[in-house]
Amino acid sequence: MTQAPSTACIALGANIGEPLRQIEAGFNALAALPGTRLTARSSLYRSAPVGYTDQPDFINAVALIDTTLEPHALLEALLEIERVNGRVREFPNAPRTLDLDIVLYGDMVIHDPGLTIPHARMLERAFVMLPLAEIAPDMQVPGQGRVSELAARVDADSIAQLQRMPA
Repeated sequence: MTQAPSTACIALGANIGEPLRQIEAGFNALAALPGTRLTARSSLYRSAPVGYTDQPDFINAVALIDTTLEPHALLEALLEIERVNGRVREFPNAPRTLDLDIVLYGDMVIHDPGLTIPHARMLERAFVMLPLAEIAPDMQVPGQGRVSELAARVDADSIAQLQRMPA
């Protein structure tokens, strides 16, 4: 019996190599995952780095997917996409060719080693919340509230929308 798809939100980011091309490759790789359909993609945003600041600005976006992959299997698939796209984990918040994070997975709340859903810092990050509010303003963050209301609370000074995606 096939599992019914769940809606997941994936944050994409890149700041070295060819970030625009790598974000596009990330969207394409998400759409190609088994049992997965890309249902929405945000505009692209430029944001200042967080944590380690001596690096180029990031290009960020958010994707919504419907997937039959369980959360841990989805995480493994995202890590493989990052690896194929040249991601090297030198130190926390290091520059990266492609970063893919599960931000939400249905209404699940998971606190396992290596996987926290909702993403632990999503509510602090304009580069997650603004793109997510663009494509899913009514989505609920478990235990927190509606995305559009939560996005209105983040500091958006270090982020700029680059382009709107076609509807």
